[in-house]
Amino acid sequence: MELEQSVLGMIGKAVSWIFVPLGFGSIKAAVATIMGLVAKEEVAGVFGVLDFEGMTQLSAYSFLLFNLLCAPCFAAIGAIKREMNSAKWTWFAIGYQCVFAYGVSLTVYQFGKMFSGDPDVIGLAAAFAVLAFIAFMMFKPYRETNKFIGKVKI
Repeated sequence: MELEQSVLGMIGKAVSWIFVPLGFGSIKAAVATIMGLVAKEEVAGVFGVLDFEGMTQLSAYSFLLFNLLCAPCFAAIGAIKREMNSAKWTWFAIGYQCVFAYGVSLTVYQFGKMFSGDPDVIGLAAAFAVLAFIAFMMFKPYRETNKFIGKVKI
């Protein structure tokens, strides 16, 4: 059975465009990333089953960065929900991890393409925006409020 005709292959094809700016926009890489949500070791398992061709060293590095930084497996997500005791904060944590992983992977891949002499202007502009946002968040002054907003029970 061809990968594109399987259910997982159709899902991978539907989301593979999201990963094009990160350098691994193939159906196989998208399937491996999706399977990484089931268990992170499944990413390596998918590599063993599917024949990955056409990934450069830079796109493979970007792929690894994304999969290492993105949301953990379902079991760990369950533990996050149990510890936070809030579905809202669990979804926030998952979203934050995925957005952070995407930004880091995008930045590394686009700057790598720039240094190799094959820049993508739109991707590079997005990478500079991500880098500027990270720098702003790192160096902005921390302001602590002097006013207490709450109720004190006596």
